[in-house]
Order: sequence, then C-alpha cells, then structure tokens
Amino acid sequence: MDFTTTTSMQGVMNSMAGIRVKEGESFEGALKRFKKKCEKAGILSDLRRHQYFEKPSERKKRKVAAARRKMLKTQATQKD
Repeated sequence: MDFTTTTSMQGVMNSMAGIRVKEGESFEGALKRFKKKCEKAGILSDLRRHQYFEKPSERKKRKVAAARRKMLKTQATQKD
C-alpha cells in the first residue's frame, strides 16, 4: 500500500463514529446514541455532499441561495 492510500484510510478511520454498548443497555438505546453521535459528527451530511462531484460554480450558487434564504428568513422574523 502506498503512502497516500494509508493516510486517506487513516482519515476515514479517525472520523468513524462508534459507541460501546453499556451493561444492560437495550439495543434501541444504543442505536439512538449511535445515531446522535453520527449526526453530531456530520457523517450523513458529509456523505450526501460527496455522493457526486459538485463544480465550484454550483457550490457557489448553492451557498448564495442559502445566504439569500437565511437573509429573507431573518427579515421576516424582524417584521413580526
């Protein structure tokens, strides 16, 4: 294995979420903790973002649209 593959694999291993099931803990409780940990780590949002390549111009358009929505939302709440 070359160095670049090793370093990229280490990056993946460091970002993996994991939990230890506590003594007497139910499966549902452990699953809930795992889902919360994944959400905090941003794993699902990162996965969705990397499903396909996004050109830099598309990324910029998306960010501008998000900023516009946020600005309109704050203006709407200030009027009330």
